[in-house]
Amino acid sequence: MSILLLVIIGTAAGYIATQVMDMNIGLPQTIAVGVIGALIGGWLIRFLLSMMGAVAGLVGAVFGAILLLWLYKRYMGR
Repeated sequence: MSILLLVIIGTAAGYIATQVMDMNIGLPQTIAVGVIGALIGGWLIRFLLSMMGAVAGLVGAVFGAILLLWLYKRYMGR
């Protein structure tokens, strides 16, 4: 996955994840959460499923970002 595509999908995933988790964080944090979530989720999806295309990447990115935000809320006290 190219870096630009990772940032675009990560930004979308971060935005969706922050809305789902009802968190209000800044744009740089949203992008960071989405990109890290995309990496985590992409790994999980590839591990669990065979290649399904870009949709699997977005779904994995959203799940990864939600997992990251859940861990943040749980252990950072927000």
